[in-house]
Amino acid sequence: MAPTAKALLCSLLLVGSRAPAQVHAAKLEVNLDSKDSIKAAAKLVAANLMAAYHGDEPGQTPGILPGPPPNGPYYWWQAGAMWGTLVDYWYYTGDDTYNAEALRSMVFQAEAPVNSYMPRNWTASLGNDDQGFWGMAALLAAETNFENPAASQPQWLALAQAVFNTQFPRWEMADCNGGLRWQIPTINGGYDYKNTIANAVFLNIAARLARYTHNDTYAQWADRTYDWLAGVGYITEEFNVLDGGHVQHNCTDLNPVQFSANAALLMQGVAIMFNYTNGEEKWRARTAGLLNRTLDHFFPDGIMVERACELADRVQCNVDQHSFKGYMHRSLAVTSVVAPFTRATILRYLRSSTAGAVSSCLSDGTCGFRWTTGDYDGDVAHGPAGQQMSVLAALSTLLTDQENVLKGPLTNQTGGTSQGDPNAGQKFQGLAPPKEVTAGDKAGAAIVTVVLLVSFVGSVLWMGMGVSERS
Repeated sequence: MAPTAKALLCSLLLVGSRAPAQVHAAKLEVNLDSKDSIKAAAKLVAANLMAAYHGDEPGQTPGILPGPPPNGPYYWWQAGAMWGTLVDYWYYTGDDTYNAEALRSMVFQAEAPVNSYMPRNWTASLGNDDQGFWGMAALLAAETNFENPAASQPQWLALAQAVFNTQFPRWEMADCNGGLRWQIPTINGGYDYKNTIANAVFLNIAARLARYTHNDTYAQWADRTYDWLAGVGYITEEFNVLDGGHVQHNCTDLNPVQFSANAALLMQGVAIMFNYTNGEEKWRARTAGLLNRTLDHFFPDGIMVERACELADRVQCNVDQHSFKGYMHRSLAVTSVVAPFTRATILRYLRSSTAGAVSSCLSDGTCGFRWTTGDYDGDVAHGPAGQQMSVLAALSTLLTDQENVLKGPLTNQTGGTSQGDPNAGQKFQGLAPPKEVTAGDKAGAAIVTVVLLVSFVGSVLWMGMGVSERS
């Protein structure tokens, strides 16, 4: 690794919002009106995040965080989310300290020769969403012109296409009239569950591939996925985003718990489709609806709260959920650029929420989970990578007013250099257009009201079992 966390913590000096004599030594001080101050704070937080990573050490596996339990707290997917966060960190701040390790890790974990982010060592916990988080990180690298891998290695765009190409054949009409299951191997717990996160990630990748490549087949899949999510009641008429249902109940046993990662990644994908379709009213309405409900639900008093598990009197969020706030801030930042009508509102919330995030950090860049208390909460039992990722994302995404960011994610027509392969990840099967959405795709929505009357008890049980929380 480049400069160690300890060395950075000792050498960096933040530019505070108050005179040095007024700075309280125990708290991280950041002037949110100063790009230099934001970047300096982000550098400290990034160093603490990378202190949790050991994949660059002798005998360790490149690209992964310690785990899975009981060998460490993290599942494989969260490292993919971390590298995506660090690509964004470079994109917004210009700091390339961790770029070489990010490149090495994202290529290594794709696993040759198929290079579709389905490594054999992680089969026991491999979900469509897990694979998709790595695919989104690779796609982000393409959209930001992150350094391309060597010509002999898989390229960013091709890696994202490989993820898509291995996922769309899993779209299953036999149960619930469509949708992706949570897990990929049939023997995994959760294989019988079709959840929002797996399908939101799929929609997110499809929409972004459509925009990057101008291949409308990807857009058709994004459209179909949204219609299915709304049809089975996972997206309600009020734009609440629920968690999922089981195939043995035709996906009607809705778990009404709302996790921010579901809403965030869905909102980003929908906003990308608004941009791709040059402002089509259908996608504008969906973007506005998801944004307004998301801000209302997850940002009480303007500061983000993971409402499903971050309660007033206790925090019962697991390791995965400790990272969700970062995905929300990153998705909101992209939405503000690709759907400009949302920008003024989003920027206000990003700023107020980041102020809360900073208040949870100590002066050395060690950050907590709760952003609403004004203090470091000492929550280290479920991390600390998720907490650091979230605050790093919050700080980084305050820098959206730079020229390179305002141009929006790159495409192959606006300067994107990553090379693709429409058949990546599969030997014989290319892109296949989706079948036309039928009325059957929306059959589940008719009994949502009845199911919700008995779903509260079920949601509590699900929270306790930990079935639906792991992305």
